[in-house]
Amino acid sequence: MPRDSIPRTFAVAGALCIVCSVLVSSAAVGLKSIQEENKALDLQKNILVAAGLYSDDQPVDVRSTFESKIEARVIDLASGQYVAADEVDPAAYDQRKAAKEPSTSSKLDSSEDTASIRRRENRSLVYLYREGDQVEQYILPIRGMGLWGTLYGFLAVDKDLETVRGLTYYEHKETPGLGGEVDNPNWKKQWPGKKLFAASGEVGLKVKKGRVDPKIDAEKTHQVDGLAGATITSNGVTNMMRFWLGDSGFGPYLERLAQGVD
Repeated sequence: MPRDSIPRTFAVAGALCIVCSVLVSSAAVGLKSIQEENKALDLQKNILVAAGLYSDDQPVDVRSTFESKIEARVIDLASGQYVAADEVDPAAYDQRKAAKEPSTSSKLDSSEDTASIRRRENRSLVYLYREGDQVEQYILPIRGMGLWGTLYGFLAVDKDLETVRGLTYYEHKETPGLGGEVDNPNWKKQWPGKKLFAASGEVGLKVKKGRVDPKIDAEKTHQVDGLAGATITSNGVTNMMRFWLGDSGFGPYLERLAQGVD
């Protein structure tokens, strides 16, 4: 076959494609365990960030701090009860997968789906931050629609079950400089100390349209500043707070804790 023939060109190109495909596939398979480990480590880091146990100014060893301070549990969202570890292993529980499977999730009615997630897993992970035998915080996984997609984060609740200790988002598709400001440390600093519930018992925690004026805003204890130019994202954060702190989310769990029922 002549060196410059068309068949030879296609043969060489095909051979290169096969070789490259094999190399890329091998690299993907070989690196998968490392990628999964890094993903798990990043999740642990964000849980620590929400709990105030990690910051860029005061970094700690993520794995050792998580293992010594944080206990992962699985709860039944409908009842608020803990699920035994021998029934569902928290370390192996894939919550996102559970939310997609009809057998392990529930379809939400439009009237209750304030977070626009369509389906809600029947069981959820929760993370308990302990100091000795004392639980100091409950870190709750939350999610809901923003402008361009689902925001995934963690809300840390004080042991008084009334006060926010921290909030962080670890995955979203919001526009940098607008809705993407959910990552802004200055905005996240507004959340600690805010109260979850209004005097009526309804979820009061929300993102205000505009800035919170501590001198005149009657609901200042529940509100944080809105994200400039990102009304839909701001509303999305408010809506997911209403959902996850309400009866369809962690409401039954928080109620059991308030009653002293473990």
